[in-house]
Amino acid sequence: MRIENQKDAAVLEELGLRLAQARLDHNLTQEGLAIAAAVSKRTIERLETGKSVQVSNLVRVLSALNLTRNLEQLAPPIGDRPIEQLKHQGKGRRRASLTKQGPVTTWTWDDKM
Repeated sequence: MRIENQKDAAVLEELGLRLAQARLDHNLTQEGLAIAAAVSKRTIERLETGKSVQVSNLVRVLSALNLTRNLEQLAPPIGDRPIEQLKHQGKGRRRASLTKQGPVTTWTWDDKM
């Protein structure tokens, strides 16, 4: 299954299945992986069944399975474009700005039904 364009629950479930397969490929039990990753066995169970866990625990499990290299694809480093460097005098952006399309309209109830 492709993870792209799926609902959160489907993504978590697929991620859990893949992590379970990686654990088995390393010939580890859930308890063994929990010890190697310094997390609880319950955390491994939650991950493998598609439940949410803390990001730090996910990183520990990925590290124990030697999968941290794949994190580069999750959030690749993005350098400033040359025009952005000129605009900001070599300093990186620190915050987002509003678009110049005009004021943001506020949402109202549509009572005309």
